[in-house]
Amino acid sequence: MNQFKIENISGNARAGILKTLHGDVKTPFFMPVATKGSVKLLSMEEVESTGTGCLISNAFILSLKPGLEVIEKHGGLHKFMNWKNPCFTDSGGFQVLSDGFRLKLSEEGVLFRNPFDGKKMMFTPERAIEIQNKLGSDVAMCLDDVPKAGDNAKRVEEAVERTALWAARCKTAHKNKKQMLFGISQGGTNLKLRKKSSAAISELDFDGVAVGGLGIGEGKKEMHSAVKASLDVIPEEKPRYLMGVGSIEEMVEAIAMGIDCFDSAFPTRTGRHGRAFSSKGNINMENTKHRFDLNPIDEKCSCFVCENHTRAYVHHLVKTKEENGMKYLSYHNLFFVNNLLRKVREKIAENDFRKGRILKEL
Repeated sequence: MNQFKIENISGNARAGILKTLHGDVKTPFFMPVATKGSVKLLSMEEVESTGTGCLISNAFILSLKPGLEVIEKHGGLHKFMNWKNPCFTDSGGFQVLSDGFRLKLSEEGVLFRNPFDGKKMMFTPERAIEIQNKLGSDVAMCLDDVPKAGDNAKRVEEAVERTALWAARCKTAHKNKKQMLFGISQGGTNLKLRKKSSAAISELDFDGVAVGGLGIGEGKKEMHSAVKASLDVIPEEKPRYLMGVGSIEEMVEAIAMGIDCFDSAFPTRTGRHGRAFSSKGNINMENTKHRFDLNPIDEKCSCFVCENHTRAYVHHLVKTKEENGMKYLSYHNLFFVNNLLRKVREKIAENDFRKGRILKEL
């Protein structure tokens, strides 16, 4: 059954529907990061009220704390979080491969040290899928080998080969028929390796294909070239997911190339650092010029914060380090992103999507 339907196209930009066990999501869409089963500072009800239709959680982290037994006792991840809408789970490969966790990397998997009890553990593609099958997310992600920005060609090629091998093992291990499984392509900024990885992952016929390993320090030009090289190979009928990207400009650029979904901690992390998205660019709410400003953060925004509070009030909260300041900015930024993507979908439906004009009309 085809669970993804493209309804409208404008240039290379697409708008459609991703059908999941917990409901349909209109594409293109953005997923806030709920690593430990929670979006920082916001309740699930608040997250939903921003227009968020889908979350992403971290399967590896959740399997360590609180542990699968706790989540299974609740009846799965959705009930554990009290989130009734669709949810993705990342395998946790990015975390387990980081220097703070990884002890040894091999074809078998990743040997790591559990940060909670200090024990050595092996994390394999099969284990990554077993965890996600039990969590019951709507979309599970394959375990991939993520090279760092600036790694040499040999290391990137090794990661591409290992990612393909692990992807095949993930597909074999995947047993939850109600759950979709997405593959992930790698390749760094090497365009030849990007195409090779995207082709290898696409040949395995996953429910969707993600472009991984970007937004981690490479330049914007290099990232755009890597995304384009990947999309040249990934089948058009598959949902395409750009992982780890959440800035306004980068999402609009990627949508123009044909990306359907995103995830990032960027909007909420930016809010926690006192910055607000706006139609005139990011605003530093710590700046003293806002002390007497009775305007909302963004006059075009209809979120709870902009309808009820002034810049002066939010500035006061941020400057005095009141947690509500970070909370309000996190909420506003998520609302802003979701409202932007709603407008993007409308423009695509009208066959009138132009990235330059979208950014000017924010």
